[in-house]
Order: sequence, then C-alpha cells, then structure tokens
Amino acid sequence: MQKDLSNYRKSYEKSALSETSISDNPMELFQKWFHEIEATESNDEPNAVTVSTIGLDGYPKNRVVLMKKYTYEGFIFYTNYQSEKGKAIANNPAVCLSFFWPNLERQVIIKGKAEKIAENLSDGYFESRPRGSRLGAIVSNQSETVSSREVLEEKLRKLEAEYEGKEIERPKNWGGYLVRPSSIEFWQGRPNRLHDRIRYELQEDYNWKIERLQP
Repeated sequence: MQKDLSNYRKSYEKSALSETSISDNPMELFQKWFHEIEATESNDEPNAVTVSTIGLDGYPKNRVVLMKKYTYEGFIFYTNYQSEKGKAIANNPAVCLSFFWPNLERQVIIKGKAEKIAENLSDGYFESRPRGSRLGAIVSNQSETVSSREVLEEKLRKLEAEYEGKEIERPKNWGGYLVRPSSIEFWQGRPNRLHDRIRYELQEDYNWKIERLQP
C-alpha cells in the first residue's frame, strides 16, 4: 500500500508573531491566543491538547486530552492516576503539551513537570462533572485490557443501580495534574514556510527569557 502526499500544499498567511507585540509572561500571550481561538466559529474543543509522556517501556507516547484550567502556575487536566499516562508521569514527570489550532494556523508547545493537584481541587472538579461521566470514571480501569465493550456497559448498569439516589464520590485513583511550564513555544504559520517561532524559557530568577527560533 502506498499513497504519495507530497503534493499537499498550504500557504500560511493569516497572522504574524512579533517580539514587539507580546508580553513578558507567556501565560498572558497564551490567554490572548486562547481567547482568539474561542472566538472562531468553526473551532471544536479549543482546549484539546496532546500530552506526551515517556512510558515505562522507554517509548514516548502522545494522546489528546482536554485541558480544564490554566493559570499563571500552568495547565491542568484530569485523568486516572493508574492509567498508562499516570504511571508514566509517576515514573518521569517531565511531559510535553501541544495545542494545535489550524483555524488560526497556530501551535503552542509546552515543556514542564506534571504534579498532582490538591485532593480538594480534584473533588471539586469531579463533583462538577455529569453523573454519567463520574460513574464512567469508576467503571473504567483505564488502559487495562477488557474482553468486550459489553463488560464495561454491564458494569455501568450495575453502578447506576447501586448509586441511584446517592452521591458519587471521586475515586482516589482519579484526579488532576498541574503541568508547571519551563518552556513555552508559540508557533505562527507564515508564507514560504518562514514560520514565526517565539520561545519563552523560565530562568533561575523566575523571569522568562524570550528568543526567536528559526523555522
């Protein structure tokens, strides 16, 4: 099987990224970009982010999750702590996050360390989830094998009956991670493949060093 994709072409011409138009803090630029992508009508799930970890087998692995919060401290997402990504983070907390917003021809690439957030914060987010999503977090032993989908659906039916009229508490193996960034790169597509790349790197004095990278 073979398919030649070499004729796929696109000229990136929607915007530019200049050192004269950015903040000293990358989280402020991230917020500006995020608000702009939220405002585009055709974008679906702008908070979708690729999380890259180094697995216990030594291989990198990427998967898309949904970022649920960002602050000056960093980026928060939620998962099962016993999942493949959770075990990878426990072994090596160095991760990479990558946002891709094709509608505005932009990427943001974040390197940092992931750490569990406080339990009360995970409790609060878990309580905000739809009831079915809360039960789903209990049903699934994330990343473990299962013989069929019917097994999961039967477990869900039993839990629905068990928890009818009851509160659903957050399982202790489920919660949030905060990724504290050490490097944030903003990529803006430009014509002739001369893309704009601005990288912020955190220094020992907690200021950010700003550099332009060649495309």
